[in-house]
Amino acid sequence: MAKNLTTRQEDYSKWYNELVIKADLAENSGVRGCMVIKPYGFAIWEKMQAELDRMFKETGHQNAYFPIFIPKSYFSKEASHVDGFAKECAVVTHYRLKNDEEGNGIVVDPEAKLEEELIVRPTSETIIWDTYRKWIQSYRDLPILVNQWANVVRWEMRTRLFLRTAEFLWQEGHTAHATKKEAIAEAEQMLDIYADFAENYMAIPVVKGLKTESERFAGALETYCIEALMQDGKALQAGTSHFLGQNFAKAFDVKFADKEGKLDYVWATSWGVSTRLMGALVMTHSDDNGLVLPPNLAPDQVVIVPIYRNEEQFDAVSEVAHELMKELRSKGVRVKFDNRDTHKPGWKFNEYELKGVPVRIAIGPKDVENGTVEVARRDTLSKEMMQREEASEAIEKLLKEIQKNLFAKAANYRENNTTEVSSYKEFKEVLESKGGFILAHWDGTPETEEQIKNETKATIRCIPIEGDTAPGSCMVTGKPSARKVLFAKAY
Repeated sequence: MAKNLTTRQEDYSKWYNELVIKADLAENSGVRGCMVIKPYGFAIWEKMQAELDRMFKETGHQNAYFPIFIPKSYFSKEASHVDGFAKECAVVTHYRLKNDEEGNGIVVDPEAKLEEELIVRPTSETIIWDTYRKWIQSYRDLPILVNQWANVVRWEMRTRLFLRTAEFLWQEGHTAHATKKEAIAEAEQMLDIYADFAENYMAIPVVKGLKTESERFAGALETYCIEALMQDGKALQAGTSHFLGQNFAKAFDVKFADKEGKLDYVWATSWGVSTRLMGALVMTHSDDNGLVLPPNLAPDQVVIVPIYRNEEQFDAVSEVAHELMKELRSKGVRVKFDNRDTHKPGWKFNEYELKGVPVRIAIGPKDVENGTVEVARRDTLSKEMMQREEASEAIEKLLKEIQKNLFAKAANYRENNTTEVSSYKEFKEVLESKGGFILAHWDGTPETEEQIKNETKATIRCIPIEGDTAPGSCMVTGKPSARKVLFAKAY
């Protein structure tokens, strides 16, 4: 188990890959670049889905579903969009197989070529805006606030479980509005929802910001993002929200009649987060002993492990465990009683430490006699004895404390690994010796941005929405700079 886990200091990338597999989150599949999400990993994703879905619906959004196949001609309607995704598209060209006449097994039937190739969706703007043309005629039909939970395919050559796979799961919101102001407000609102979810459920502090023009989503006028810092000093984009202007409405001729009867193009947004959040969760909190899960997203917040030598002891321990489990469940705590007789308590302790269960309770015969339970915290690896009658209330408070502690620890790491620099020399030194987030002035040109990227492999993660907005001079060219931007090497 964790004893065989490569340490973060030894090889962070290898540690991550091993942990995802050993903790039973996911594994590579028979299809190159695609993953199998195992039940424990999917249970965490389901918790993420449930909370995000609730937040979306509380802000008026509804779920729908659109086809996985998109006619190739749809992509050619929005030039920048097709440029952004052309190299990543998987294309369906035929619709039938047949037995090879020369006995070489199954082959594609050359007679079954599609009249028009179909793209396996890399994102759904085109198919959705073709559909919205049928739904929208008047201002009375607006706004449309739709989200879909789906899978997408982006053909990746270098893959890593959760972080970058050819197929991944996500949600994508697509909204239509009568005014520019409404659409921008929607894009900003969704960014706030993502930040709220990241910080209050994932316990990950994030920087909210705007992408530079070269880093924007293909077809967007503005891309808002949340950026998180992983334990190896690299950044990870944890969510994006896009103001699409009227680009897709014009491409698909989606017009509406306003209150005066005047025709105008609809204003649009799209926004999404994916199973990449699973990678962020692992890399932000976990340690050399395994996963560390925030209680708000842990499938099992508490596990109770019985310790016994005979059936009589098991019955006594089991009775106490079930009483405690009933009390905890009445408080909304997700609790599991592991009464398997196929594994010893020590093995179970190691398993739940590896899987990141926030609280582990051990109950043995002496605990039954003394009216106590042993409580172990996963975040600090500390243990304490509690009085049985006080345990359920104390554990409820402890889960909240663990959630806050994980956020505070991650926030402290980010603060200690965010550096402001004034020169390009200092920038390179910090990037090489320390990494992390670097705040520096940039002259706003794509040429300078590209130079920095080529020479250092660091990119502008975002132009922060909050923070220091004082003007200055670009660290590379010395030209005027409106404000400091956030740089980092990234996943």
